[in-house]
Amino acid sequence: MKKLISTHYSAGAFNIAMLLLRLFSGVLMMKHGYDKLVHFAEYKKDFMNFMGIGQAASLSLTVFAEFFCALFIILGLFTRLACVPLIITMLVALTKAHHSDFMGEGEMATIYLGAYLTLLILGPGKFSVDGMTGK
Repeated sequence: MKKLISTHYSAGAFNIAMLLLRLFSGVLMMKHGYDKLVHFAEYKKDFMNFMGIGQAASLSLTVFAEFFCALFIILGLFTRLACVPLIITMLVALTKAHHSDFMGEGEMATIYLGAYLTLLILGPGKFSVDGMTGK
């Protein structure tokens, strides 16, 4: 019981927690990216034209972030670098698509943003490709 309420943690517990954060946030985000990837033509018609680059380009960047960068995060490969496009995507989704409604419509974007900021700051942990190669 004393261990459950302790504020101390081991390196192993930290690494398992980072693995779980990577797996859950990556797999759930990949679901969003996969849907946009397989229904690209349908989404392209109504997708937001971010910064005037066009709907197709905006959707392509979103698919890259939500599917491919999420895959890198699951593997723990180039984790910190893969977090950057996802952080940008979640900021755009939160501010533009959900009108900065952190607690309402944009709640999921806020949660993902927090997860990817945490991964950016703390890294992937030892149970990752990055951790095994010593990066």
